[in-house]
Amino acid sequence: MIIETFDSKQTYELGYKLGCEAKAGDIYCLDGELGVGKTVFTQGFAKGLGIEEPINSPTFTIVQEYTQGRIPLYHFDVYRISDVSEMDEIGYEEYFYSDGVCLVEWGKLIDELFPDNTTYISISKDLSKGFDYRKVEVATKEMED
Repeated sequence: MIIETFDSKQTYELGYKLGCEAKAGDIYCLDGELGVGKTVFTQGFAKGLGIEEPINSPTFTIVQEYTQGRIPLYHFDVYRISDVSEMDEIGYEEYFYSDGVCLVEWGKLIDELFPDNTTYISISKDLSKGFDYRKVEVATKEMED
């Protein structure tokens, strides 16, 4: 599925819609270059889960837990992971196979760890269509194989 957004509000609203549809045990791999709107998307996603507290990218902590929504959100940023074995050290399996929802920014860096039920979301720019244009591609792991 490909969705086009033309401003940050639409990117936020798309995140919100997917957050409203998320179920316990879901895993989302979120990728895109710096500045494409991953954090804006994630803020909308969290709002869709009923989370009211501010959402920031956990670049230095790797994972941030939000438990006040209808389902816990485990927000990962694996940009600084240099080796996939580092994910073992933070106990990623406890998050991936929990009753929460995992959203993993820069997830392609640890692709081999994702189970088959993973949803992949890729956000990209196309400046020829405008500064705020984003193309958001949503696919499951089975669709990617």
